[in-house]
Amino acid sequence: MGSFSIWHWLIVLLIVVMVFGTKKLKNIGSDLGGAVKGFKDGIKEGGQTPADNAGAPAGQVTQDTRADKNTIDVEAKQKS
Repeated sequence: MGSFSIWHWLIVLLIVVMVFGTKKLKNIGSDLGGAVKGFKDGIKEGGQTPADNAGAPAGQVTQDTRADKNTIDVEAKQKS
């Protein structure tokens, strides 16, 4: 009872296809693949040094260094 045979997995696969349909499963697979690709691209960009980011695309968000008059600067302390 601890391990599943190939027949168990085929029955589970058949039930999943019957419940969700092939089109919805295809869309889920393509969405998951796009998310993994985006994650990999983000990891590659995150490993670059600031000098490498000088030629970054124009759509990239940068940190605004201007201080707002209503901004309160605080320092977090760690619990000991």
